[in-house]
Amino acid sequence: MKYLVTGGAGFIGGHIVDKLIEQGGEVIVVDNLSTGMKSNINPKAAFVNLDISERVNRGELCTAMENVDTVFHCAALARVQPSIQNPQKYHKANVDGTLNILLSARDSKVRRVVYSASSSAYGDQPISPQVETMPTAPISPYGLQKLIGEQYCFVFSKCYGLETVNLRYFNVYGERQAVGGAYSTVIGTFLKQKHDGQKLTITNDGEQRRDFTYVGDVVDANIKAATSEKVGDGEVINIGRGSNYSVNEVADLISEEKEFIGDRLEPRETLADNTRAKELLDWTPKVDLKDWLSPDSP
Repeated sequence: MKYLVTGGAGFIGGHIVDKLIEQGGEVIVVDNLSTGMKSNINPKAAFVNLDISERVNRGELCTAMENVDTVFHCAALARVQPSIQNPQKYHKANVDGTLNILLSARDSKVRRVVYSASSSAYGDQPISPQVETMPTAPISPYGLQKLIGEQYCFVFSKCYGLETVNLRYFNVYGERQAVGGAYSTVIGTFLKQKHDGQKLTITNDGEQRRDFTYVGDVVDANIKAATSEKVGDGEVINIGRGSNYSVNEVADLISEEKEFIGDRLEPRETLADNTRAKELLDWTPKVDLKDWLSPDSP
């Protein structure tokens, strides 16, 4: 089977590529290396260096998608805070890029697109856990842009018959996660700070809670979403562990040295109701953050 992974030089996309190749698939990686790294690209994958947000590149995208069964659309400019600082740049990457992928997939007769959506679409919900039937209320440009991507996927299924499925990720962590700069996750930042002998920096009061989901479990959800006969009409599916930790609890698992650096806009709690993932994808998360961070973990 032939697959194409956008953002295949990145964190989640790179892991999806590895799993597809491990299973015997032929994989094409499309990435412009703006945030991904060439070292993340599996040497058995074909690599196309391309900016998906540029309309002039649609011909090359269609060529890359020739005879492709499934597109895993992972490419994005991620993280909330940088999107607040530069919403136009993020809109081009996350909205225009997604539209170009869907148009190219439609024109190339791709069977299914699996879209990497985000729990940021929920915003700061007063009720937990978050369930897919809740009204969305993003509080950042990034959350809004990822929600627009979901809606585009749904529309393309309805208007053009392109099979799509939207996987709303909750705080993904794991091997090869970013550990520095604007695109680093909180766990990546904490691990780098500990490595560098620095205090762990915590925003707000540290009691904000997050549903941390292991990248291997996210990869498993993507593979199942590509093959499940129960999806393909633009469904939205939470991909989260279904339990959470406060930022303070995570910090305590990593280091005793920490400091509070002020407030910023962010949800108080993320917690996935993953019932739909279990029902439609037969997916159950396997790895807990505390086990992954333990000294005995691989």
